[in-house]
Amino acid sequence: MTLRDYRPPTEPYLRIVYRDEALVVVDKPSGLLSVPGKDPAHRDSVWARVTRVLPTARIVHRLDMATSGLIVLALSKTAQAHLQRQFEHRIVRKYYRARVAGQLPAQRGSIELAMRCDWPNRPRQMVDLIAGRAAQTRYEVVNTTAANSEVLLYPVTGRSHQLRVHMQMLGTPILGDKFYADAAAYAAAPRLLLHAEEIGFLHPLTQQPINFHCPADF
Repeated sequence: MTLRDYRPPTEPYLRIVYRDEALVVVDKPSGLLSVPGKDPAHRDSVWARVTRVLPTARIVHRLDMATSGLIVLALSKTAQAHLQRQFEHRIVRKYYRARVAGQLPAQRGSIELAMRCDWPNRPRQMVDLIAGRAAQTRYEVVNTTAANSEVLLYPVTGRSHQLRVHMQMLGTPILGDKFYADAAAYAAAPRLLLHAEEIGFLHPLTQQPINFHCPADF
């Protein structure tokens, strides 16, 4: 899917997993932007849908358009600042579930490959060990077949397309990935098989740990 033929899913229109006076947690479908694009045709997004019912909602973090799963929005400026600091200081705990082509080199491991934007081919990203920013992903294989593997991905850093690039660099691209998979892996799924399955952080009002889980549908 590209923004030239942007047709985000509308069923369900908005799936709210949790809501209180400080924040709202949404299960974002694959194919929906996290925030509006510059073109008015690209206004439809998680933020636009949430603010129709919760006008004070503010973005805390983003998911790629093709990625599904849990995304958190704050309902005040104070809550937004509190949550963003947790992301910046790596207090937030989260993992993604993905299905990738082939088999990973070990049952679990860590990938540390610096990345930067591939400017001539934006929004693609690329590994650059000299000029790139540090990027680290931990992984754990949970199921393997002859053709592909199911893996849990734990991003230590939060670079754009980090999980997708790191899986590609291991020779195990995420199925359905139009940017980084080879033709066979891209054709193997009708969408990017990457889902933000769990997220946990300190509640901005109570300071108590709060955790959300939303299983992938693949």
